[in-house]
Amino acid sequence: MRRTRRVTTRPVVGSYAEAPPQRSVRSMDPRKEVPSSVSAPSVLTASRRTEIGKSVSHLRKAGRIPAVVFGHGLDSIAVSLDFHEFDRVRRAGHANAILELKIDGKDVHRVMVHGVQVDPRSRQLLHVDLFEVRKGEEVTVDIPLHAIGESYAVARLSGTLLHNIDHVRVRALPENLPDALEFSIEPLIDFDAAIHLRDVALPAGVTLLSEVDEVVAKVAAPHVVEEAPVAEAEAPAEAPEAEAKPEA
Repeated sequence: MRRTRRVTTRPVVGSYAEAPPQRSVRSMDPRKEVPSSVSAPSVLTASRRTEIGKSVSHLRKAGRIPAVVFGHGLDSIAVSLDFHEFDRVRRAGHANAILELKIDGKDVHRVMVHGVQVDPRSRQLLHVDLFEVRKGEEVTVDIPLHAIGESYAVARLSGTLLHNIDHVRVRALPENLPDALEFSIEPLIDFDAAIHLRDVALPAGVTLLSEVDEVVAKVAAPHVVEEAPVAEAEAPAEAPEAEAKPEA
């Protein structure tokens, strides 16, 4: 006989868990703008370099990182960066932050970190690509998504929050790019509700390029645990009756 046990939790007496919140009918349009916080760009110093290829190894030994500056209509510039300064600036800002690059203390370029090459074994930083941005020119980047708030289906119904995507593609002027896009998971009150990209509000000047109907997050119901079938005990076999011997 097979028994099925469903994993559930009881509502907390006296709390809002006894009556789940009503699902909101208001939908947040991605065109709805939220305030954008713009900070002054961090300053990063660089030196022009003539070393290329394998000859850049001594730069790394001296604590410097080979890098290249490129952009639309710009001839590539080979430079080197101080490892500790670049690491500090990179940690202080977000992935799409604007940096003010000073080359040899005079040439100033507004750049973004386009790519970083890291040794897969030693995790040593090997090379940095810096993309120069022009004033008034929009860029296309991926922005991380961050969930905030509390979901009734997770907190009270023992569901599991599923993040279907963690980044979204947008287009904006570099100075309008946020470090992340936040969305509330409070509308996830049951296992049928879902957050779509159309529900994520965008800062001013940011255009969404990803599909608006894409699901960002939802809650999965608890798993049903099936118990192993209980084997019925078999009755012991009866000993065969001895046949009566005929009288002599």
